[in-house]
Amino acid sequence: MGSTERRYEVVGLGNALVDVLVRIDDDGLLDALGVARGRMTPVDDVRWQEVYTTVSQRAVSSVEIQSGGSCANTLATLGLLGARSTYAGHVGRDDFGEKYANAMADACGGHTLQWTQSHPTGKCLSIISTRDAERTMLTDLGAAVHMADLGDFDEAIRQSGLLHLTGYLFLGDPMATRAMEAIAVANQEEIPVSLDLADPFVVDLARDTLWHVLEEFVDVAFLNEVEAETLLGGSDEAAAAKLGEHVDTVVIKHGVRGSLVWHKGEVTKIGVHKVEAIDTTGAGDAYAAGFLYGFVRGWSMSAAGDLGARVAARTVGQLGAVFRNRDALAADRTVARGEG
Repeated sequence: MGSTERRYEVVGLGNALVDVLVRIDDDGLLDALGVARGRMTPVDDVRWQEVYTTVSQRAVSSVEIQSGGSCANTLATLGLLGARSTYAGHVGRDDFGEKYANAMADACGGHTLQWTQSHPTGKCLSIISTRDAERTMLTDLGAAVHMADLGDFDEAIRQSGLLHLTGYLFLGDPMATRAMEAIAVANQEEIPVSLDLADPFVVDLARDTLWHVLEEFVDVAFLNEVEAETLLGGSDEAAAAKLGEHVDTVVIKHGVRGSLVWHKGEVTKIGVHKVEAIDTTGAGDAYAAGFLYGFVRGWSMSAAGDLGARVAARTVGQLGAVFRNRDALAADRTVARGEG
């Protein structure tokens, strides 16, 4: 699928959340703050700032601030791989919003973010225990879920080769409406749509909407093993073929057991590239980036899947959801394409 005549090869719309990573060696601090260890807790901005101020003062290393959100992770990685890409999301006119925009611009060469004074930038605080690497997360969605319209992203879609979305968008309005508007633009321009279901709880909460979108509009679908079990009743070739009745390309990720790609009736099994796992956050987003990089260039399913697996391994081997070493990613591109 060539798209060299378009300004962008892949564009994405998602919930823009800053990832703030803090490592601590005193788990008792969580108890003192009344924070449930090992869980994700939704909070408002005031509570988020309270916990962040306390844990950052007790951090054992520098606080890391990165652009985040599933779709943003994929689009940033695509940009770092060398794809012409841009990302749309909604951020606050604050320090976190500026850092987010700078991170996306560094990865993609620019962005199509929207700004607001009405809400703070959405953010996820990941408190990581040095004892066992357990993550405790506090999330303030903030501006991320308040985009009023597509704005300049409408034109970006029209100039793209593929629109990428994630299931999180369909959890409620206004983002569900923005996602459907983006799909409508893509359909009008005959631009393919890819959808990463993103999380099993998304499938539980938005099953009917997701089925409608998959059946009517999606060309490439990404599911992990649990999502496939939840939606399709299995994660094997038969489950992929079931979804393949509606979607041309179905990718089911099996973690350490690799992945399978169902493409127009043909199944390709993809292996993994072993690495010492440090942080699995964003591995699926990285896989989607590698796969889509090859997909929009017309690579074989095995080559696209192999690049996805290589980029996912890079991400798992570090702390943080986006692997930013362009030279290493370029080497992965070359090997996966069979040119090395």
